[in-house]
Amino acid sequence: MQRLLQLYYKYQDVLAYLIFGGLTTVVNLVVFYVTATLWGWNYQVGNVWAWFLSVLFAYLTNRVWVFHSHFTTTKALFSEVVTFFLARGATLIMDMAIMWAGVTLLQQNEMVTKLVDQVVVVLANYFFSKWFVFKKNKASSINEQN
Repeated sequence: MQRLLQLYYKYQDVLAYLIFGGLTTVVNLVVFYVTATLWGWNYQVGNVWAWFLSVLFAYLTNRVWVFHSHFTTTKALFSEVVTFFLARGATLIMDMAIMWAGVTLLQQNEMVTKLVDQVVVVLANYFFSKWFVFKKNKASSINEQN
């Protein structure tokens, strides 16, 4: 039992990210399905809407439950939000390129391409968040408190 607790504490951020990353992926897929399939929007337009709503959901959940971000000033919050959206903007470019290659070039089904695309994007988002967004702000938050 002690070993299981040690493993849990060692990997709790990764486990939380998998849970909330999974939920973020569900938000992304549902919004994409509704906009592109049910409403008939162009798949790239639906993709951007799915990105925006899922990034908003991801920021709120990642900040609180995954990376436990704490800040003491409005400036720190603003910096964190901007950095998060910029990092996710980089993966939006990847997302759009994968969708274009899968749907337009390879003539694959939009939803199947979107599922494959999300695997790549979720992994990239985790590393961008861990290395650039929340790590940087955690350090600045600690410095602000001292």
